[in-house]
Amino acid sequence: MRDRVERLCAAATEATALRRDVLDALRRVVGFDAYAFVLTDPETEVGVQPLAELPVPSDIPKVIRAKYQSTVNRWTGLGPPATLTGPSPWRDLLSRYGVSDVLSACFRDQFGCWAFLDLWRRGGTFAAADVESVASISAPVTRALRRCQAATFGSAAPARRVDPVVLLLNAELHVVGQTAATAAYLRTLVPPPEGAAPIPASAYNVAAQLLANEAGVDRHPPMGRVHLADGVWLAVRAGRIDQDTIAVSIEQASPGERVGIFARAFGFTARETDLLERLAVGADTRELARTMHLSEHTVQDHLKSVFAKTSVRTRRALLARALGT
Repeated sequence: MRDRVERLCAAATEATALRRDVLDALRRVVGFDAYAFVLTDPETEVGVQPLAELPVPSDIPKVIRAKYQSTVNRWTGLGPPATLTGPSPWRDLLSRYGVSDVLSACFRDQFGCWAFLDLWRRGGTFAAADVESVASISAPVTRALRRCQAATFGSAAPARRVDPVVLLLNAELHVVGQTAATAAYLRTLVPPPEGAAPIPASAYNVAAQLLANEAGVDRHPPMGRVHLADGVWLAVRAGRIDQDTIAVSIEQASPGERVGIFARAFGFTARETDLLERLAVGADTRELARTMHLSEHTVQDHLKSVFAKTSVRTRRALLARALGT
């Protein structure tokens, strides 16, 4: 199974197809009845793009809220893959849906958290061999997910602009406010399944993260960046309006917000990321050398490394990919 997954990872160019292929390979070895395989913003670690098959279609907001409120095997603090042990509110909620165990894994490297996976099982528990099977593919899947995110940054500026929209949610993550124009726009932006509400799952995730902040469960900010299509990246944020209402904004990511994802996806060092951020605001070689306390020769060496990692030859091409301009 590991060999098959490594081959899939080596050939992967897109994160959704990769996740489907990995799940298919896992299913042959690790039995599971439902799953959630969620891409995350590598910096904030908030879920932004789920691939899920769960037996709770009408309760998705409740399940997401409970997932973010739980400290049991929470992906933001998870080391090796693990199963549910001992009592917890999260486990109690899942038991209502007949779920007896969950195998959780986080796909993380030195550049960030790229995804988390929950495999749900009914009528039994996962064995140590199941946990080991998931652990054995963690490294190649993590590398492939990061590479797929890097591939979303095209060589040309995004062909379309995305107008901002705002949703109002209550503490249970139910939509309590949106204009007709917002609903129509979201259907174009994120086409839902037939008959479903056009609410991006990332909106529920950032709102759930806000509630986790307020409960002291996790300190990551309630914000995530997600690739839409054709080089377009969105920034999704949650903020409190009043005691009963959460506002979620969805808008095109700014050039500065793209830089952080870009640098992580291409595996930049801290020094290379610093250099890119300074280039993005117009610094030339002399200014880079002065402000970074480096020689101009060393600046050029860092630029060569960045060009090699991103397959570009000029600063203009680098900034076009990173900033989307």
